[in-house]
Amino acid sequence: MPKPPSDWISLSEAAELLAAANVRFTPGTIGRWARTGHLQSIKLGNKRFVRRTQIRSLLRPHGSSHVDLDAQPVLFADLDV
Repeated sequence: MPKPPSDWISLSEAAELLAAANVRFTPGTIGRWARTGHLQSIKLGNKRFVRRTQIRSLLRPHGSSHVDLDAQPVLFADLDV
């Protein structure tokens, strides 16, 4: 039976995952985020690993913004259109 992928990935793997979605960050930048606590990480020896799910969550929209043009009709009241 194949082993399921680990949720912990290297910084290089994280950069590749982001690059596949056309989001480019170097492993060094991702490592800095991990060291400063912006990403959960573990360090084994001299290698740092971050959670795959956290990297994927960076690619998901965190909310949608909807602009209701009828909500503020006074914004364009001065225009002679």
